[in-house]
Amino acid sequence: MIIAIVHADREWGIGKNGDMMFSLPKDMKFFRETTMGHTVVMGGKTLRSFPNGKPLKNRVNIVISRGQVRDDCIIVPTMDALKAAMKARQDEGDIYVIGGAQIYKELLPYCHEALITKVDAVGGADTFFPDLDAHPNFVCVDEGEPIDDNGHTVRFTKYKNLSVMEL
Repeated sequence: MIIAIVHADREWGIGKNGDMMFSLPKDMKFFRETTMGHTVVMGGKTLRSFPNGKPLKNRVNIVISRGQVRDDCIIVPTMDALKAAMKARQDEGDIYVIGGAQIYKELLPYCHEALITKVDAVGGADTFFPDLDAHPNFVCVDEGEPIDDNGHTVRFTKYKNLSVMEL
């Protein structure tokens, strides 16, 4: 299964100045536990935003990036190559799409689910995730109770794609 995972503010904002807008330890724990042992897919900017630009541990990291050569993750140069790499990993377990905005936009039609941590705040984003509440193919199937995460009210939600495209 292909699953998008992200936290978003009330306006579906996901980033500001190339970084996250909120420090959410409970959301980070959820992200870590959910993606551990699986494949994660991201753009080159997302990889570079990690501490020391290192890929996530205990996960297969597939990164779309031109001109980058690394031996600690799978680098693919094009969206077609990324889709092929994802297709090759589908039998290995879930694949999580983890950003950035362009990667989410390109791969959302192929995602069976989207795990959205909704932050009840406006973070002044300059980068956005598609509004799944207004998306004709997505329906919210699970909405957790509001919890406090580092002074922010968050809610873990799950959306299902009613019209998944095949890779």
